[in-house]
Amino acid sequence: MLTELTIRDLGVIPESTVEFSPGLTVLTGETGAGKTMVVTGLRLLSGGRADAGRVRSGAEKALVEGLVSTADLAGPLADGVDAILEECGGERDENGEILLARQVSAKGRSRAWIGGRGTPAASLADVAGAVLAIHGQNDQLRLLGGGEQIAALDRLGGDRVAPLLAAYRDARGAWRAAAKDLEERTSKRREMAMRADQLAFALEEIDAVDPEPGEDAELSETIRRMQDLDGLREAATVAWAAIDGPGAVGAAGASGADDEGAADLLGRAQHALAGSGDSELTELAERLGEITSGLADVSAGLGAYLEALPEETESLDGLLARQAEIRNLTRKYAPDIDGVLQWRDKARRKLGTLDVSGEALEKLAAEVAALEKKVRAAAKKLTKVRTSLAAELGERVTAELKGLAMPMTSLVVEVSESGSFGPSGADDVSFLLSAHKGAEPRPLAGSASGGELSRVMLALEVVLAEGDGGRTLVFDEVDAGVGGRAAVEIGRRLARLAERNQVIVVTHLPQVAAYADTHLHVAKDVAEDGVVSGVGALDHGRRVEELARMMAGLDGTESGRAHATDLLEKAEADKKAARRATR
Repeated sequence: MLTELTIRDLGVIPESTVEFSPGLTVLTGETGAGKTMVVTGLRLLSGGRADAGRVRSGAEKALVEGLVSTADLAGPLADGVDAILEECGGERDENGEILLARQVSAKGRSRAWIGGRGTPAASLADVAGAVLAIHGQNDQLRLLGGGEQIAALDRLGGDRVAPLLAAYRDARGAWRAAAKDLEERTSKRREMAMRADQLAFALEEIDAVDPEPGEDAELSETIRRMQDLDGLREAATVAWAAIDGPGAVGAAGASGADDEGAADLLGRAQHALAGSGDSELTELAERLGEITSGLADVSAGLGAYLEALPEETESLDGLLARQAEIRNLTRKYAPDIDGVLQWRDKARRKLGTLDVSGEALEKLAAEVAALEKKVRAAAKKLTKVRTSLAAELGERVTAELKGLAMPMTSLVVEVSESGSFGPSGADDVSFLLSAHKGAEPRPLAGSASGGELSRVMLALEVVLAEGDGGRTLVFDEVDAGVGGRAAVEIGRRLARLAERNQVIVVTHLPQVAAYADTHLHVAKDVAEDGVVSGVGALDHGRRVEELARMMAGLDGTESGRAHATDLLEKAEADKKAARRATR
């Protein structure tokens, strides 16, 4: 849902901030006041084309900022927004809302932000697209695309379609992977056979050596010790004798050392201090005890080290030979032996996919055929449900169109085989309009004007919104070419649509504006240096005056105000009756 929109230097609007509420919001104003700039701003936030001509005359750049809330979104739409926000590094504000921004310079350059972080306009379109849907004279290509028409039909189906579509896509993914594997094994049979031989040779070579994890590092350390065995033994023996005394160690290498070792001398010092009865000397005795304890640990470590040293260097040649074998592997397959073992595991898995024997290819071909049958069966289930939904959607939208100044028009939804297994199934879905009973249905693109397409979109949204909600639907010129009773019906349907969605409508009809929960007015001030416009919310009194103005310029007259008041009261009563009927 859109909660706030700020526009700076866009068209005739120097700066304006508008807060949006749930329900139905209408924008009205005199011709040229800048009503469409609000929709233009929303299109920019939706990733639309940046037009430098929209920058206000004399300004360097135009900026549009919008705060959107996704609290009412659910399922894939909400998940998609969260994923994009995480990817670009944007953050929600303290209210949990996301700030979207778009800047267009007078030179034509454009920048976009999501949650305070710069992002491509395409990402902005993905986030805004989950929240906003704009329907106007220039937005009908969204409805004309085959993918959008399938999506609309599936949206009507809801839980009837979703599990079938998910099952189809799982089956299609497995089938495409197996088919791709078979194609590669068949077309690159010779290359894959050569690669398999290379991997098999490498695996045999590694398995023949049979290295252990970390063995290369352990070998290096062991060989280093073996090459300096006498020096290491002498250093450890001298140190051990210095700590425990040559007598305790029995080390000839400690000649010249005192009979007592450092541990004995420190022990004697500790004993002398501990028996002094003086608190300060007693504290020092405790510190000496800690040192003595540490020396005992070092002494034990030296003893274990000397015991582990080999007596002779006879095994050095064997260790050097083993190291050569290990280095041969690390030279070919990875920098260290752990990497070699990882490479070996990957190679074994890869080798399993390189079997190009006749038996393996026959088995894989049978698997592909079986998976294709599953895909076909899943696609047929989808087609069956969609065919039923097509009739339902056509009937319900046609019923809505009768109240939207298109009494003879009917929507026909056709489901046909596409001849291939696409991401959404094996169906082509087409929306066709029949101008009158008995007329041949024709594609929307060539059978409806911009205003009629907007009304078709309105009828579709009214029907489809019964199964979901939480989005912001924007309608620009949805009431083009209608008036009287048809205008009232449009207002009634927009109000009904706004019960589950936020609806924003640019209108010139008082019958539509009367149904609004919030009425925004775009006012212009004509000066010598140009037109300046601003957007503001109307209270009840100003709203009556605006509706009177919209009714052939009757503002300022008692009859106009009376007519406007009557229109507002009837619309309010109509909305209350509709709410009671749906409870």
